[in-house]
Amino acid sequence: MRTTTYWTVTSIVVGECAVGGAMDLFRMAPFYPMLIDLGYPSYLSTILGTAKLAAAVVIAVPRLPRLKEWAYAGVLINMTGAAASNAAAHKYTGMIAPGAFAVLALASWAIRPRSRRL
Repeated sequence: MRTTTYWTVTSIVVGECAVGGAMDLFRMAPFYPMLIDLGYPSYLSTILGTAKLAAAVVIAVPRLPRLKEWAYAGVLINMTGAAASNAAAHKYTGMIAPGAFAVLALASWAIRPRSRRL
């Protein structure tokens, strides 16, 4: 049961990182317009997209436990930062998706198998 839960949650996190990362790199809606609307520079989209794609790969592949720790930390920082940015801009509905993905990333990290831990 725990393994199934881990892979289900992790698949969602990896999928979001992969799809969201590609959308960031190609500056696609809805993420890019939101990023600009929040006042961030356009090049941040490239930085975030690259980091998200790297995190997706590292979290998905076996081994690399230290990199996994950093990838999970990056995803969590990105998602909580997105939620906080929306809150600071009084766009409270914009906090829901990144907040949910932050919780999923934390859950994936917490229930990962021993083989994927430091």
